[in-house]
Amino acid sequence: MDQKVQPSKPWLGAVIALAITAVLLAVLVLWRPSALYLWLKALHVIAVIAWMAGMLYLPRLFVYHCEAEPGSKQSETFKVMERRLLTAIINPAMVATWVLGVWLAWDAGLYHARWLQAKFVLVIAMSAIHGMFVRYVRDFALDRNQHTQRFYRIINEVPTLLMIGTVILVVVKPF
Repeated sequence: MDQKVQPSKPWLGAVIALAITAVLLAVLVLWRPSALYLWLKALHVIAVIAWMAGMLYLPRLFVYHCEAEPGSKQSETFKVMERRLLTAIINPAMVATWVLGVWLAWDAGLYHARWLQAKFVLVIAMSAIHGMFVRYVRDFALDRNQHTQRFYRIINEVPTLLMIGTVILVVVKPF
């Protein structure tokens, strides 16, 4: 079994991610590179796309992982795929999404806009789903999955629905 997937302090990764997010946001707030607004907005969109790609693919891996016998070569392969997807793509993309999104809202003075406040609620919900996925990756890594394929097929739709709501709020700005 890959030893990297079982940290002695599972909360430490979340604390480190929050610290990195806070530091990066502080740098942007203090530096205030308003001349780079459109470039940072483009990076925000790229980060969102990467985050969503991972959030839509990871539950599919869970579905297939449910079919694999614990301890089998196939199961071990899924563990590596899930860990790499989470740590190399999904986690950094979420941090970039948050840092850039908060800075963009602050720099443009949009934090009072109701559509943006509603969007933040959906992004917080997406972050909570992300946290659930982190737990599921850990459970699979320890051969302790408690859910069925059907559960993962259903949970796979939640990021899609949150993404649709977020895009509608950003593009239509209904209020």
